[in-house]
Amino acid sequence: MTESSQKIPYTTSNHGVPVQSDEHSLTIGDTGPILLHDHYLIEKMAQFNRERVPERVVHAKGAGAYGTFTVTNDVSQFTKADLFQPGRTTEMLARFSTVAGEQGSPDTWRDPRGFALKFYTEVGNYDLVGNNTPIFFVRDPMKFQDFIRSQKRRPDNGMRDHDMQWDFWTLSPESAHMVTWLMGDRGIPKTYRHMNGYGSHTYMWINGGGARFWIKYHMKTDHGIDFLTQAEADALAGEDGDAHRRDLFDSIASGNAPSWTMYIQVMPFEDAADYRFNPFDLTKVWPHGDYPLIEVGRMTLNRNPEDYFVHIEQAAFEPSNLVPGISVSPDKMLLGRIFSYADTHRYRIGPNYAQLPPNRPHVPVHSYAKDGPMRYEPARTGAPYAPNSYGGPAADTARYGDPQGWQAAGEMVREAYRLHREDDDWGQAGTQVREVLDEAARDRLVSNISGHLKNGVSRPVLARAVQYWRNVDQDLGDRINKEVNGD
Repeated sequence: MTESSQKIPYTTSNHGVPVQSDEHSLTIGDTGPILLHDHYLIEKMAQFNRERVPERVVHAKGAGAYGTFTVTNDVSQFTKADLFQPGRTTEMLARFSTVAGEQGSPDTWRDPRGFALKFYTEVGNYDLVGNNTPIFFVRDPMKFQDFIRSQKRRPDNGMRDHDMQWDFWTLSPESAHMVTWLMGDRGIPKTYRHMNGYGSHTYMWINGGGARFWIKYHMKTDHGIDFLTQAEADALAGEDGDAHRRDLFDSIASGNAPSWTMYIQVMPFEDAADYRFNPFDLTKVWPHGDYPLIEVGRMTLNRNPEDYFVHIEQAAFEPSNLVPGISVSPDKMLLGRIFSYADTHRYRIGPNYAQLPPNRPHVPVHSYAKDGPMRYEPARTGAPYAPNSYGGPAADTARYGDPQGWQAAGEMVREAYRLHREDDDWGQAGTQVREVLDEAARDRLVSNISGHLKNGVSRPVLARAVQYWRNVDQDLGDRINKEVNGD
């Protein structure tokens, strides 16, 4: 054996068995039929046929990296959560994504961006699954599936359709705040590094004494907010459809680690009942003048995945991954996602997806889950049922049984949230247009909306869209009407 051949590892099957050839199938003579017992050829073909798992129904196109989260401020008065204790550094994984596009779609389509974080804490994985917006299009999970279908492709011709999008939006006035964000500058971030992230939902934090607080998460980019104009995004979509994925990977590879600073807003538990907006409505924000930002720590992404499929495509984020000190709120969208995310992972990558490298916690697992496809870790339980008298794990209610809920009473109903004194569907969107955007940003907003409406929107839907924007802001709606209708 030559020195060079000793340095090159030999090819094996998936079971570690050395293979006889990388180039030639086993045949009867050089022109004879291929033999079925060429097990390595069969393995290669079968593996190839199965090397794509179903893409995500939502957030299919994305990018991600590993990093750390370091606490920079003492927030232990609000939560006992392990990862938020003073001085703590926690390993983590982040995935950013578009929402409506498929795997091969351009990164620069106008679309919200997913902002999903997984923290490998000392008491299991904590997932914070949000977007680059602090709000969303709907407030009830009953409408989520319909919203997503309106943003995807028509069943008859397989094409995306602006008429479907505006039809849904104009029949769902609660979408106005989010659509204002989407059609503004932040609808197309310059890169993933130049956008903020938000938990979006309201969560509950619980401190060491059992006191409860309502909180919202804000991840502020340390690189500054920046965006692409519609023309720049359209050009880049044709030049480099993977621009955002490429930028994230190249930035980390070159040592320019992107970072974000986490802040929270904290609402005392009792304030929620009569706050001027419903604090659990995902279409609303809490004004910072009422509940200012409090710094928590810094997230730094410094390690690219060694294999995109293994670590990013198979990464599974779910709001149900909560650790002691963090719980849910009466936000209906959050409560719906508690079921939906874990369920889609079981379908897409199998019931044992938590054993895959990006999803595996960094602490021992003591679970009664067993068997199923692709399971390779035994259930280390002593006996496969609970309770048992053979050394199986038992819930530690004394340590982890803190109250994590809120009081609710009444008849079973299908109703909207109770209105708070300043609740409506148009107010916060109008405030954003008039008080947050400057004149140049308002001009771009008009241009973005008008351009979108001119692209295949039917007359009845177009008329509703103009009124939709007049409800947000009369002047804005009038300007859009002039652009699309000439009057």
